Amino acid sequence: MRAYRLVAGLRTYRLVAGMWVRSTMAYRASFVMTTFGTFAATFFDFVAIMLMFSRVDALGGYTLPEVAFLYGLSATSFGLADLVIGSMDRLGRRVRDGTLDTLLVRPAPVLAQVAADRFALRRLGRVTQGALVLGWSLTRLDVDWTAARLLLMPVALVSGFGIFAAVFVAGAAFQFVAQDASEVQNAFTYGGTALLQYPPTVFAEELVRGVTFVLPLAFVNWLPASYLLGRPYPLDLPPGAAFAPPLVAVACWVPAGLAWRAGLRSYRGTGS
Repeated sequence: MRAYRLVAGLRTYRLVAGMWVRSTMAYRASFVMTTFGTFAATFFDFVAIMLMFSRVDALGGYTLPEVAFLYGLSATSFGLADLVIGSMDRLGRRVRDGTLDTLLVRPAPVLAQVAADRFALRRLGRVTQGALVLGWSLTRLDVDWTAARLLLMPVALVSGFGIFAAVFVAGAAFQFVAQDASEVQNAFTYGGTALLQYPPTVFAEELVRGVTFVLPLAFVNWLPASYLLGRPYPLDLPPGAAFAPPLVAVACWVPAGLAWRAGLRSYRGTGS
Protein backbone atom coordinates (compact mmCIF):
# COMPACT_ATOMS: atom_id res chain seq x y z
CA MET A 1 0.00 0.00 0.00
CA ARG A 2 2.79 2.41 0.91
CA ALA A 3 4.65 1.53 -2.27
CA TYR A 4 1.52 2.30 -4.28
CA ARG A 5 1.16 5.68 -2.55
CA LEU A 6 4.80 6.48 -3.25
CA VAL A 7 4.45 5.63 -6.94
CA ALA A 8 1.20 7.61 -7.15
CA GLY A 9 2.84 10.57 -5.45
CA LEU A 10 5.82 10.55 -7.79
CA ARG A 11 3.55 10.27 -10.82
CA THR A 12 1.40 13.16 -9.59
CA TYR A 13 4.46 15.26 -8.92
CA ARG A 14 5.86 14.54 -12.38
CA LEU A 15 2.59 15.45 -14.10
CA VAL A 16 2.01 18.69 -12.17
CA ALA A 17 5.64 19.81 -12.37
CA GLY A 18 5.73 18.94 -16.07
CA MET A 19 2.68 21.12 -16.66
CA TRP A 20 4.40 24.10 -15.05
CA VAL A 21 7.65 23.44 -16.94
CA ARG A 22 5.77 23.48 -20.26
CA SER A 23 4.09 26.70 -19.20
CA THR A 24 7.46 28.22 -18.32
CA MET A 25 9.15 27.16 -21.56
CA ALA A 26 6.38 28.83 -23.58
CA TYR A 27 8.22 32.07 -22.72
CA ARG A 28 11.84 31.05 -23.05
CA ALA A 29 13.33 34.52 -23.00
CA SER A 30 11.57 35.22 -19.72
CA PHE A 31 12.79 31.88 -18.35
CA VAL A 32 16.40 32.68 -19.26
CA MET A 33 16.24 36.13 -17.69
CA THR A 34 14.59 34.99 -14.46
CA THR A 35 17.01 32.07 -14.12
CA PHE A 36 19.96 34.40 -14.62
CA GLY A 37 18.42 36.80 -12.11
CA THR A 38 18.21 34.01 -9.52
CA PHE A 39 21.80 33.04 -10.28
CA ALA A 40 23.03 36.63 -9.93
CA ALA A 41 21.07 37.32 -6.74
CA THR A 42 22.48 34.27 -4.99
CA PHE A 43 25.98 34.89 -6.34
CA PHE A 44 26.08 38.20 -4.49
CA ASP A 45 25.93 36.21 -1.25
CA PHE A 46 29.27 34.68 -2.14
CA VAL A 47 30.61 38.02 -3.36
CA ALA A 48 30.01 39.33 0.17
CA ILE A 49 32.12 36.49 1.53
CA MET A 50 34.90 37.23 -0.97
CA LEU A 51 34.88 40.91 0.03
CA MET A 52 35.19 39.84 3.65
CA PHE A 53 38.28 37.81 2.80
CA SER A 54 39.82 40.78 1.05
CA ARG A 55 40.35 42.15 4.58
CA VAL A 56 41.13 38.94 6.50
CA ASP A 57 43.12 35.79 5.77
CA ALA A 58 40.85 33.44 7.68
CA LEU A 59 37.39 33.39 9.21
CA GLY A 60 37.11 31.31 12.37
CA GLY A 61 40.30 29.56 11.29
CA TYR A 62 38.88 28.69 7.83
CA THR A 63 40.43 29.94 4.60
CA LEU A 64 38.41 31.25 1.65
CA PRO A 65 38.44 27.90 -0.27
CA GLU A 66 37.29 26.10 2.89
CA VAL A 67 34.45 28.56 3.47
CA ALA A 68 33.59 28.30 -0.23
CA PHE A 69 33.38 24.53 0.24
CA LEU A 70 30.93 24.97 3.13
CA TYR A 71 29.00 27.48 1.05
CA GLY A 72 28.88 25.20 -1.99
CA LEU A 73 27.67 22.15 -0.08
CA SER A 74 24.95 24.12 1.68
CA ALA A 75 23.83 26.15 -1.34
CA THR A 76 23.68 23.16 -3.68
CA SER A 77 21.76 20.95 -1.23
CA PHE A 78 19.34 23.74 -0.39
CA GLY A 79 19.00 24.73 -4.04
CA LEU A 80 17.93 21.20 -4.95
CA ALA A 81 15.39 21.12 -2.12
CA ASP A 82 14.10 24.58 -3.07
CA LEU A 83 13.76 23.49 -6.70
CA VAL A 84 11.96 20.23 -5.94
CA ILE A 85 9.79 21.13 -2.96
CA GLY A 86 10.20 24.87 -2.36
CA SER A 87 6.59 25.57 -3.32
CA MET A 88 5.51 24.16 0.05
CA ASP A 89 5.70 27.68 1.48
CA ARG A 90 2.61 28.57 -0.56
CA LEU A 91 0.43 26.26 1.53
CA GLY A 92 -0.55 28.96 4.02
CA ARG A 93 -1.99 31.05 1.19
CA ARG A 94 -4.02 28.11 -0.06
CA VAL A 95 -5.36 27.48 3.43
CA ARG A 96 -6.42 31.11 3.79
CA ASP A 97 -8.14 31.50 0.44
CA GLY A 98 -9.65 28.00 0.40
CA THR A 99 -7.96 26.81 -2.80
CA LEU A 100 -6.50 23.86 -0.90
CA ASP A 101 -9.98 22.35 -1.09
CA THR A 102 -9.55 21.90 -4.84
CA LEU A 103 -6.49 19.72 -4.22
CA LEU A 104 -8.28 17.60 -1.63
CA VAL A 105 -11.00 16.48 -4.04
CA ARG A 106 -8.53 15.27 -6.64
CA PRO A 107 -7.63 11.55 -6.64
CA ALA A 108 -3.95 12.29 -6.05
CA PRO A 109 -1.70 12.73 -2.98
CA VAL A 110 -2.02 16.25 -1.61
CA LEU A 111 1.66 16.48 -0.62
CA ALA A 112 2.77 15.80 -4.19
CA GLN A 113 0.32 18.38 -5.54
CA VAL A 114 1.45 21.07 -3.11
CA ALA A 115 5.15 20.32 -3.66
CA ALA A 116 4.82 20.60 -7.45
CA ASP A 117 2.47 23.59 -7.35
CA ARG A 118 3.88 26.41 -9.51
CA PHE A 119 7.10 24.44 -10.04
CA ALA A 120 9.72 27.15 -10.69
CA LEU A 121 12.40 25.92 -13.07
CA ARG A 122 14.18 29.28 -12.65
CA ARG A 123 15.43 27.98 -9.29
CA LEU A 124 18.03 26.06 -11.28
CA GLY A 125 19.97 29.31 -11.08
CA ARG A 126 20.50 28.79 -7.35
CA VAL A 127 21.59 25.18 -7.85
CA THR A 128 24.00 26.16 -10.62
CA GLN A 129 25.53 28.96 -8.58
CA GLY A 130 26.09 26.71 -5.57
CA ALA A 131 27.57 23.95 -7.72
CA LEU A 132 29.98 26.37 -9.39
CA VAL A 133 31.23 27.67 -6.04
CA LEU A 134 31.58 24.08 -4.81
CA GLY A 135 33.53 23.12 -7.92
CA TRP A 136 35.80 26.15 -7.58
CA SER A 137 36.54 25.35 -3.94
CA LEU A 138 37.52 21.78 -4.84
CA THR A 139 40.13 23.09 -7.29
CA ARG A 140 41.71 25.16 -4.50
CA LEU A 141 41.65 22.62 -1.68
CA ASP A 142 44.36 20.08 -1.01
CA VAL A 143 42.21 17.08 -0.10
CA ASP A 144 43.47 13.51 0.14
CA TRP A 145 40.70 11.90 -1.95
CA THR A 146 40.34 8.47 -0.45
CA ALA A 147 37.46 6.20 -1.45
CA ALA A 148 35.56 7.23 1.71
CA ARG A 149 35.91 10.92 0.90
CA LEU A 150 34.84 10.42 -2.70
CA LEU A 151 31.76 8.52 -1.57
CA LEU A 152 30.91 11.08 1.09
CA MET A 153 30.58 13.96 -1.40
CA PRO A 154 27.44 12.77 -3.24
CA VAL A 155 26.05 11.26 -0.02
CA ALA A 156 26.38 14.63 1.73
CA LEU A 157 24.65 16.47 -1.12
CA VAL A 158 21.74 14.02 -1.30
CA SER A 159 21.39 13.90 2.48
CA GLY A 160 21.49 17.68 2.71
CA PHE A 161 18.72 17.82 0.13
CA GLY A 162 16.69 15.37 2.22
CA ILE A 163 17.19 17.33 5.45
CA PHE A 164 16.16 20.64 3.87
CA ALA A 165 13.19 18.98 2.15
CA ALA A 166 12.00 17.64 5.53
CA VAL A 167 12.23 21.16 6.96
CA PHE A 168 10.10 22.45 4.07
CA VAL A 169 7.43 19.82 4.78
CA ALA A 170 7.47 20.45 8.53
CA GLY A 171 7.17 24.19 7.91
CA ALA A 172 4.22 23.61 5.59
CA ALA A 173 2.54 21.45 8.23
CA PHE A 174 2.89 24.31 10.70
CA GLN A 175 1.00 26.55 8.29
CA PHE A 176 -2.12 24.45 8.78
CA VAL A 177 -2.20 25.98 12.26
CA ALA A 178 -0.64 29.40 11.75
CA GLN A 179 -1.91 29.92 8.16
CA ASP A 180 0.33 32.96 7.65
CA ALA A 181 3.68 31.52 8.66
CA SER A 182 5.68 31.38 5.44
CA GLU A 183 8.26 33.77 6.91
CA VAL A 184 8.66 31.52 9.95
CA GLN A 185 9.33 28.64 7.59
CA ASN A 186 11.79 30.76 5.59
CA ALA A 187 13.71 31.52 8.78
CA PHE A 188 14.61 27.83 9.04
CA THR A 189 15.08 27.13 5.32
CA TYR A 190 16.64 30.22 3.76
CA GLY A 191 17.98 31.30 7.14
CA GLY A 192 19.39 27.86 7.77
CA THR A 193 21.37 27.74 4.55
CA ALA A 194 22.71 31.26 5.21
CA LEU A 195 23.91 30.09 8.63
CA LEU A 196 25.65 27.03 7.21
CA GLN A 197 27.63 29.11 4.74
CA TYR A 198 29.97 30.10 7.56
CA PRO A 199 32.16 27.83 9.72
CA PRO A 200 30.80 26.62 13.06
CA THR A 201 33.77 28.18 14.85
CA VAL A 202 32.33 31.69 14.43
CA PHE A 203 29.11 30.86 16.30
CA ALA A 204 28.35 30.40 19.98
CA GLU A 205 28.42 26.83 21.24
CA GLU A 206 24.72 27.00 22.19
CA LEU A 207 23.77 27.81 18.59
CA VAL A 208 25.95 25.00 17.25
CA ARG A 209 24.27 22.59 19.67
CA GLY A 210 20.85 23.77 18.51
CA VAL A 211 21.56 23.14 14.81
CA THR A 212 23.16 19.79 15.63
CA PHE A 213 20.75 18.17 18.10
CA VAL A 214 17.48 20.13 17.76
CA LEU A 215 17.26 21.12 14.09
CA PRO A 216 20.11 19.02 12.68
CA LEU A 217 21.21 21.32 9.87
CA ALA A 218 24.85 20.81 10.87
CA PHE A 219 24.70 17.42 9.14
CA VAL A 220 24.15 19.18 5.81
CA ASN A 221 27.73 20.42 5.56
CA TRP A 222 29.55 21.16 8.83
CA LEU A 223 30.11 17.54 9.83
CA PRO A 224 30.85 16.09 6.37
CA ALA A 225 33.15 19.03 5.67
CA SER A 226 35.01 18.44 8.93
CA TYR A 227 35.94 14.96 7.74
CA LEU A 228 36.72 16.02 4.18
CA LEU A 229 38.87 18.98 5.24
CA GLY A 230 40.50 17.28 8.22
CA ARG A 231 39.06 19.85 10.62
CA PRO A 232 38.08 19.29 14.27
CA TYR A 233 34.48 18.22 14.66
CA PRO A 234 31.99 20.67 16.19
CA LEU A 235 31.21 19.89 19.84
CA ASP A 236 33.95 17.21 19.77
CA LEU A 237 31.62 14.76 18.09
CA PRO A 238 33.06 11.37 17.06
CA PRO A 239 34.47 11.01 13.51
CA GLY A 240 31.64 8.68 12.54
CA ALA A 241 29.23 11.62 12.77
CA ALA A 242 30.41 12.72 9.32
CA PHE A 243 28.73 9.63 7.83
CA ALA A 244 25.48 10.08 9.75
CA PRO A 245 23.70 12.54 7.35
CA PRO A 246 21.68 9.79 5.55
CA LEU A 247 20.36 8.51 8.88
CA VAL A 248 19.65 12.07 10.03
CA ALA A 249 17.75 12.81 6.81
CA VAL A 250 15.55 9.74 7.34
CA ALA A 251 15.06 10.67 10.99
CA CYS A 252 14.00 14.20 9.97
CA TRP A 253 11.37 12.85 7.59
CA VAL A 254 9.64 10.84 10.32
CA PRO A 255 8.42 13.82 12.41
CA ALA A 256 7.94 15.92 9.26
CA GLY A 257 5.68 13.25 7.77
CA LEU A 258 3.73 12.82 10.99
CA ALA A 259 3.31 16.60 11.30
CA TRP A 260 2.06 16.78 7.72
CA ARG A 261 -0.50 14.03 8.25
CA ALA A 262 -1.68 15.63 11.50
CA GLY A 263 -2.00 19.04 9.86
CA LEU A 264 -3.87 17.67 6.86
CA ARG A 265 -6.31 15.75 9.07
CA SER A 266 -6.98 18.85 11.16
CA TYR A 267 -7.86 20.94 8.11
CA ARG A 268 -11.59 21.67 7.93
CA GLY A 269 -11.78 23.86 4.83
CA THR A 270 -13.06 27.42 4.53
CA GLY A 271 -16.69 26.59 5.19
CA SER A 272 -17.84 28.35 2.03
